[in-house]
Amino acid sequence: MDRREFLKGSAVAAAFAGAPAILRADGAKRSFKVGLVGCGGRGNGAMDNIVEAGKIVGVDIKPYAFADAFMPRAKASAEKFGADGKFAFAGCGAYRKILEMPEVDIVILATPINFRPLHLMAAVKAGKHVFEEKGVAVDAPGVRLHIEAARLAAEKKLSIVAGTQRRHQRGYRLQAKAIAEGAVGPVIAGNVYWNSAVPWVRERAQGMSNKDYLCSNWLNWNELSGDHIVEQHVHNIDVANWFIGRYPRSALCFGMRARRHTGNQYDMFSTDFDYGDQVHVHSMCRQIDDCHGGVFEVFRTLDGAVISGGSGRIRKNGSNIELKGDFPSESPYVVEHVDLLRSITGEGPYMNEGEQCALSTACAIMARESAYTGRLVLMDDILRNEASPVYAKACAPTAADFECDGDVPLPAFGDGQFPLPGAPWRGFGK
Repeated sequence: MDRREFLKGSAVAAAFAGAPAILRADGAKRSFKVGLVGCGGRGNGAMDNIVEAGKIVGVDIKPYAFADAFMPRAKASAEKFGADGKFAFAGCGAYRKILEMPEVDIVILATPINFRPLHLMAAVKAGKHVFEEKGVAVDAPGVRLHIEAARLAAEKKLSIVAGTQRRHQRGYRLQAKAIAEGAVGPVIAGNVYWNSAVPWVRERAQGMSNKDYLCSNWLNWNELSGDHIVEQHVHNIDVANWFIGRYPRSALCFGMRARRHTGNQYDMFSTDFDYGDQVHVHSMCRQIDDCHGGVFEVFRTLDGAVISGGSGRIRKNGSNIELKGDFPSESPYVVEHVDLLRSITGEGPYMNEGEQCALSTACAIMARESAYTGRLVLMDDILRNEASPVYAKACAPTAADFECDGDVPLPAFGDGQFPLPGAPWRGFGK
């Protein structure tokens, strides 16, 4: 697929201003019941966003059912959104109760990333439209399962929108449109950064099971979040893929752990993504308090233009070029749900971002595995090369393990432990 065809199919949708309400034959507004799987801050935020999007599109959104590993959070979300408390479910298998409800039209998947491929496949098989948070897998088998689920959704005409909200943000869309239409030459190099502090840590309470501890403190465990390069930095990597119009063929990365005191993740990663044809992108992400920060993307084109991601500007020959496009300026966290609802109702283009987000997640996993092992990792190692140790490497405990009765073991690298690449120095002359 060439660059223009790739961008043509990406999230460069029409603006939603002034759209009529979506009515049924009897003149009433269409109504959608929504189930939330994962009642943390982002899950509740996504439910707020789809309610607001419903007002814009002209459909009635009913927050209806809620599932979380912990009952207090599921009940709190049900109360927050005015839903019946009997539709608050707890446990790692509670999402299935929502999927079994025929009245639920849309599900929001906002659990730890480890669970996303399994949950998406189950949601698609149950005939639900999906909004899912990024990233969407923690290992190569999860990436492949997620792609399989996305393709099944396409066959069933089910809509999937992922939480890579930059693809629904006006500034990025203007820039993507200019690249797609040839207003500037193709991107030949870039830098993508997410440098910040550790978002949060949850300590292990006395008597807490491994299962509950991992679900509670999931952000700091590679097996649950994929490490912060997957959970957070995937946003910037996804923009690089979007603007370049293809995915990197390899990643060579190094990283380290210096400050973390919980979980088993690294503090930082520095990656060279090789897109082929001498196109390289440098990726940097770090989570350490009291360090220089920055979240941004910068790209350079063949004809000398500089693109500052999301700014809505492209600078060429010392001045900004004019960018045109009728894209909404509202919060991209709301617009992504507007696009989802428009896809479902047929008022907008069909959207299925499942495979796109899985492949951007695969890029982050490539980089992480390169850092952990010191090896060059190929996209083929994730998708096709069954002889590669990365291909079959599954993070444990798996999503299915969490649904079994009893507890789960802690990961092989436990609290405060982490993988080291290569081998110790063997000394002079050895």
